[in-house]
Amino acid sequence: MTRVLVVEDEPPLVRALEINLKARGYDVDTAPDGAHALRLAATHPPDVVLLDLGLPDMEGIDVIKALRGWSRASILVVSARRTSDEKVAALDAGADDYITKPFSMDELLARLRAAARRTETASPSADSAVIETKDFTLDLLAKKARRQGRDVRLTPTEWHLVEVLVHNSGRVVGRQQLLQEVWGPSYDTQTNYLRVYMAQLRRKLEADPAHPRHFFTAPGMGYRFEA
Repeated sequence: MTRVLVVEDEPPLVRALEINLKARGYDVDTAPDGAHALRLAATHPPDVVLLDLGLPDMEGIDVIKALRGWSRASILVVSARRTSDEKVAALDAGADDYITKPFSMDELLARLRAAARRTETASPSADSAVIETKDFTLDLLAKKARRQGRDVRLTPTEWHLVEVLVHNSGRVVGRQQLLQEVWGPSYDTQTNYLRVYMAQLRRKLEADPAHPRHFFTAPGMGYRFEA
């Protein structure tokens, strides 16, 4: 059963989400503030977090950063804040998706299903599970990355993006294909997602993110991985 942590301080919205999610078979925990959310996430690790940014005790961005220190749960921001800068800041902090209030329950549930799929364990073949480069090593089966002898934490969405690129090593993968495979068919125009996540991958894995040797941009086309 997929466990969802709802972090929201509006009781009517919490009740509506809890009713709808439980009716669809999700295991639901709720938290009215950031501190409670972090404690719950530690004791009952969620698969997906639905997170409001305007919490009474701390900024939702800080909750994302704290979770990303140890959790691989997909994080779906649900917020009334709708500027591009705020969306990019949340994605850059480690959120996997962003939906603005007010929203339709059908849309939220569709995005939640996509987020839950991103946390599922992939099953690459044994002969392609470990990718070794001069700068880093990726174990796709164990979902482990190491660079310069140190573990590197990648989010579920980053792993999904890496897997698509690695499985098409040496070939350009179009932006629309990446968006559809990683985020779903309704995201094929959200190219800002790719810019944010590719920048994060380069910062985490490339020796010189400004001059990547493994994660390349094909201007106007897409992205390519080279070992």
